[in-house]
Amino acid sequence: MSSHVKRNNHPIDKDTRCLISTRYKRITKAINIEFWNTNSEIAHSRYVGSYGRGTAVSTSDLDVLMELPNNEYDHFTSLTGNGQSRLLQAVKDSILETYPTTDVKGDGQVVIVKFSDGMKFEILPTFRKIDWFGKWDGTYKYPDTHMGGNWMTTNPKAEQDAMDEKDNYDYSNGLLKDTCKHIRYIRAESFKSYHLSGILIDSFVYRAIGDWHWLRDGEGQGRSNDMCFEEVLLDCYNSYYPYASLITPKLSAPGSGMEVSGDDWDVLGKVLNKMV
Repeated sequence: MSSHVKRNNHPIDKDTRCLISTRYKRITKAINIEFWNTNSEIAHSRYVGSYGRGTAVSTSDLDVLMELPNNEYDHFTSLTGNGQSRLLQAVKDSILETYPTTDVKGDGQVVIVKFSDGMKFEILPTFRKIDWFGKWDGTYKYPDTHMGGNWMTTNPKAEQDAMDEKDNYDYSNGLLKDTCKHIRYIRAESFKSYHLSGILIDSFVYRAIGDWHWLRDGEGQGRSNDMCFEEVLLDCYNSYYPYASLITPKLSAPGSGMEVSGDDWDVLGKVLNKMV
């Protein structure tokens, strides 16, 4: 396959991964002490976003979903004057108990923990969304402080499972995640002043990749298409929506099917053109 994408693209080095793990555990423990009355470093939390989907590079932010007890949802919902904002404040205060000199602030839907070395965690406080029959389908409610405050939903496990399945040996054989990481790398290297959403990258590549894959053991090239892989991605981008310059295309996230904002669509185009 003709491609600038490389196998096992842009891995995060061991020392950085160890530091991420240490900080993740300390943040998790701080929130667990405040909301669950336990000092567990791993309970009620999971990596989400690019890191959770296995598509992060060294410059990626670290997204962490933190599940809180549902009685806390009742409490913050009952508060007048934007209970969602008060929830972020409470989570922020719990983290400051462990990192009192670190830059910690609420920002719309998450609590951002920005360390002096540039590493940034975004903590998403959530509650399980239980249906009328008392069942939980893996969907969480999370706060949005905008417009007076409301609740939004997410299902990161479904997205992670879908990405893992399409990345496995029988499908893209690792090409899916390698491509997503390469796009992040190009954005960071050549378009660092532009924001490009990780879920937009992953959702686009998930749908654009078709049957392209890294060659498996004993498999020949077997492809008559003269286009290289990057050209295929760009062609898909250009044909995805005929009026993309006028109307922002809409994508749905893998697995969860939740709508993905296309606000960064033009930035994705810049990166794909650079790759070609």
